[in-house]
Amino acid sequence: MQPKSDVTVSRWQHGEVSQADDTVAEEVAVALVYNGISHVVMMCTPDNLSDFALGFSLTEGIIQSPSELYEIDETEHPDGIGLQLTISAQRQAELKQKRRNLTGRTGCGLCGAESLQQAVRPATEVSRQAAISDEAVQQAVHQLEQHQPLQAATGACHGAAWCSAEGEILLVREDVGRHNALDKLIGALASSGTDRSRGFALVSSRASYEMVQKVTSAGIGTLVAVSAPTGLALRLARDANLQLIGFARPQRHVSYSPGHSTGDTDCGEHAK
Repeated sequence: MQPKSDVTVSRWQHGEVSQADDTVAEEVAVALVYNGISHVVMMCTPDNLSDFALGFSLTEGIIQSPSELYEIDETEHPDGIGLQLTISAQRQAELKQKRRNLTGRTGCGLCGAESLQQAVRPATEVSRQAAISDEAVQQAVHQLEQHQPLQAATGACHGAAWCSAEGEILLVREDVGRHNALDKLIGALASSGTDRSRGFALVSSRASYEMVQKVTSAGIGTLVAVSAPTGLALRLARDANLQLIGFARPQRHVSYSPGHSTGDTDCGEHAK
């Protein structure tokens, strides 16, 4: 399946109607099946799904390292895509005990959690690293748009980027769901053995608590988001020593981490 498709539309502009070609992002049901047992169905852009499967498995705590995921077999069906994942027997036994059977929707990372403890898991504490400079944040922000071809073509995709400590964008993954884009990025970083002790993640979305959980589980010490963090995300970030920056736009951003110098200290309505 392709991540985008072309359609013919009727476009109204300045009081006139015309026929035009347009490009839309695709989203399909993707079922993750672990050792023959269906676990979750997510709505995803059908692109870089091996990265997604690995990243999701890691950030959800299904496996602890890429070495515990032995094989991924992708199969297309009329109703979507099946990802058959073979994981270690120990992790499969632990997964059965969780008794989770969730169906995720675009932009939703919580459906199907059986308890409050499952819903709001503590973020993993990350090793404190040197603060990312304001100049590095701005360099990455200025580059992000040109690294998002699906977003440029469709206007419907989030991006998650891995950036060097100097702000150079090194890797990007896209998806209609912000959680999915980040899982794809984390999976790609894990499969390539990228050192995550330096650098930062940049996401084209708000910084929700799930995003904090995912980056900290991957050992990433700084999260930069183009929109705001939630209060829960902020509290989890502080508990985990995560450097959190929001409202990252050209010529301004807001740091929510004490001790980090930022070009804009406003928040709330003034930062939007």
